[in-house]
Amino acid sequence: MDTNEFKIYTITIASANRHKVEELRQTLEPLGIELKSTLDFPGAKEVEEDRPDLEGNALKKARYWHRFTGLPALADDTGLEVDALNGAPGVYSARYAGENATYDDNVNKLLSELEGKSSRTARFRTVIAFVTGEDEGDEFLFEGVCEGVIISEKRGDKGFGYDPVFVSEGHSLTFAELSSEEKNRISHRGRAVQKFLEFVKGGSPPGNDRDRLRR
Repeated sequence: MDTNEFKIYTITIASANRHKVEELRQTLEPLGIELKSTLDFPGAKEVEEDRPDLEGNALKKARYWHRFTGLPALADDTGLEVDALNGAPGVYSARYAGENATYDDNVNKLLSELEGKSSRTARFRTVIAFVTGEDEGDEFLFEGVCEGVIISEKRGDKGFGYDPVFVSEGHSLTFAELSSEEKNRISHRGRAVQKFLEFVKGGSPPGNDRDRLRR
């Protein structure tokens, strides 16, 4: 689908996470794009994130919300991949310490698992799925990656999730110590969103198999 064939004024994001929604809203508003979330559409079912990878979960959510609302739908899935833990928590990042785990529960488990390990390199990876229709050419994927390290103690009170223990490559502050503007500029989600924004603004469509869905 040629992005010049349509203009988007309202899209739905498949999330009720107020932190995530607000981060994306700040980025999309300057383009005149209204962002609705799942909180605006009562009666929808919860989409189970049961796919084995971030791409599958993001697509599953975006497809459902496009069909439910009739609007272009944006969904994402994010994972923290820690090298010393063989890529864990990965796709299970949000429920690393259990199905009802809090942010602190997950961070505490991560720090416990890393005790005594010499390597603490890690990366955040976000995959955004954008679905505008029912055809194969109406589904797109955008990936953002942020390399960094996991520190041994929490620092900062901004952000959410693993932000208090993640320091991105080339920086000294954790994600939880950065302003939302600074974090959006360098983060995995910010990088994936930037690719999506370039796409929406009529730039070149995603050019590789990681960015453009190919069946």
